[in-house]
Amino acid sequence: MNISEAATQSGLPAKTIRYYEDIGLVDPARRQDNGYRDYGVRDVHLLRFLHRARNLGFTVADCRNLLSLYTDGDRHSANVKAIALNRIADIDQKIAELGEMRSVLATLADKCHGDDRPDCPILDEFSGAGE
Repeated sequence: MNISEAATQSGLPAKTIRYYEDIGLVDPARRQDNGYRDYGVRDVHLLRFLHRARNLGFTVADCRNLLSLYTDGDRHSANVKAIALNRIADIDQKIAELGEMRSVLATLADKCHGDDRPDCPILDEFSGAGE
């Protein structure tokens, strides 16, 4: 199948597939006589794997490790779990940061009258006028 079919079946844009090939995350597709890429079922399976992993926020480096483990029949599931636990820790940190951001913004919004007057504590805070 060509790249547009592989893109449809994997859920990844063709541009992303080309990028993954360029950085060596996946092997370049075989080329047909006319020069077009020719993807097989296994290729699409690996592209779907990457799509799912990236949707969960794994980095390209993490995906490279996960693919390596996926294709290694002698892998240890502890290695896969460690990568997943690291990702969970990253998510927990982001949640905490987002909570702090929300709290600051909610406090600023509470201080703002939200009326026709030009003074605004939100903009004052952003500009550093309160310092």
